[in-house]
Amino acid sequence: MEHEMRAEYAEGVLPHEDTPVKKWHMTRVGATIAMCGQPLAPAAMTQSAGKWGTAEAQPFCRTCGVMYLEEHPQDTE
Repeated sequence: MEHEMRAEYAEGVLPHEDTPVKKWHMTRVGATIAMCGQPLAPAAMTQSAGKWGTAEAQPFCRTCGVMYLEEHPQDTE
């Protein structure tokens, strides 16, 4: 299954390229519901799942991280 990271923003803030990211979540590609169940804006910024675990993916949802690792245990090596 293909994944990507999608940004969560502060409540009531619309996504824009200059909007600070509150937290990064893992989703299936194109999905707007994070693996943890958090609904995310369809226009929210996305990043490649390959950036998971890097400074560019911080702060990251811990619950999404656990669920992602259950599907991709090879990413811990």
